[in-house]
Amino acid sequence: MPEPIVSVAQMRDRERRTWATGVTPASVIQRAGRAVAETALRMTRVGAPVLVLAGRGHNGDDAEVAAGHLEGREVTCLRLGDLPSFAEAQAWLGCYGGRGDALIVDGLFGIGLNRPLDGPWAALVTDLNRSGVPVLAVDVPSGLDADTGEPLGAVVMAARTVTLGAVKRGLVLDEAAHYVGRLELASDIGLIPEDVPSTCWWTVSADFLAYPPRRPERGHKGTFGHVAVVAGSQGYHGAAVLAARGALRSRPGLVSVITEERCYLPVAAALQSPMVRPWAGENWDGPGITAVVVGPGLAWSALSPTWRSEMERVWKEALCPVVVDASALGWLPTVGACAGLRVITPHPGEAARMLGGCGVGASGDPTGNAPAGDIPSADGRVIHGMTGAEVQQDRMAAMAGLLERWSGTDLWVVLKGRHTLVGAAGQGVWVNSSGNPGLAQGGTGDVLAGYLGGLLAQPGWLKEPGVAVRYAVWRHGAVADALESTGEAWTSEDLAGAMGRVV
Repeated sequence: MPEPIVSVAQMRDRERRTWATGVTPASVIQRAGRAVAETALRMTRVGAPVLVLAGRGHNGDDAEVAAGHLEGREVTCLRLGDLPSFAEAQAWLGCYGGRGDALIVDGLFGIGLNRPLDGPWAALVTDLNRSGVPVLAVDVPSGLDADTGEPLGAVVMAARTVTLGAVKRGLVLDEAAHYVGRLELASDIGLIPEDVPSTCWWTVSADFLAYPPRRPERGHKGTFGHVAVVAGSQGYHGAAVLAARGALRSRPGLVSVITEERCYLPVAAALQSPMVRPWAGENWDGPGITAVVVGPGLAWSALSPTWRSEMERVWKEALCPVVVDASALGWLPTVGACAGLRVITPHPGEAARMLGGCGVGASGDPTGNAPAGDIPSADGRVIHGMTGAEVQQDRMAAMAGLLERWSGTDLWVVLKGRHTLVGAAGQGVWVNSSGNPGLAQGGTGDVLAGYLGGLLAQPGWLKEPGVAVRYAVWRHGAVADALESTGEAWTSEDLAGAMGRVV
């Protein structure tokens, strides 16, 4: 069942409806506490010192239950309220401060907090943040507004947050990232299912239990599609290689790489399975092609105008799915309907330029933070431009603006970043749960574009293209998480190679 992202008011209403069925708060607290403990155990080793800080409300109750399930850890659980309890917490910090193998469980305040912390509470939060000990927040970091993602004075800076029952909308906003850390959802804590209509959902691995679709026993390479990866220009041949390797890991029947003549040799030398050829003016969506990926490593300044002309034609006329990434996003026509499914994969700076910001080529600002103008949508309405910073501040508005710009097109938008957004007109927005800062390196987006195109080339995946897009984004992040868990310094090449592994 989809996991909606909710407001505090919606969460409170769900709790009230749960209690009305006879489910007790105590039973939910027990399950919530166990969920917190499971995460705390994953974050620590046997014998690690753990400080559990429990406040006066139900958030503190959850933390106390968690403390009882931290087997094999050296647990100190404090129910804070009087001054001696604060002194005990300070003593623990004095003993274990600076130890990265220790853990603090923040159960001080939850979603009910509506005023800034003060007095000993604010002082304790400040000391927690200075301690150098990782913090696991229960439901929401203490001091953070769960609706707006904004701090209410002093706020706990968590390494990880386990939010309970449902993801609160403030936790996924950009301004909250500094405090939330990695966000996990413990949904199964005994509350009745959410029945509030929603247009925003949290992607979880359970969404894909029926995927990948079964490959027919009598299938052959012609059964599973042929993806054309149009990528690479002089100085940027590596992007073409990474996109092709990403496409291979989704296992289409065939992969062809169409590249610029001057980088044909290095691209061809780096690849074995794909067919590689320099572009000689033929249609990218030629006979037998079932999906096209355009953009990785296509440096505008290195290519003739004919590349842009073909991009515009393919965008408008190709019957097969077309995935557009990187520099090619700047080549898209702003008006006119398209013949088939389209997917765009901008990062925030690219999104800003697409929404009217003056990016590279106008101001020289590659982040898209230059002043933005208004742009017309396909039906003549006006969309206000955004800067890169504004995209980060209101990613949902940027998503809406991109969908508006190509209204009337069968378009899916993948707005990359922390908790990548995936959305389509009339389909709502899905917030991705996987991934980590290790993805912030050149080439990872090329892998995603190729992998996504390889999925959409296959008839089995194309039956539900929205699921294919969401799955590609989720798996891309989940593989990055698996690589990060090894503790090794992994690269985009490692990511491309690992995309085929079991997650």
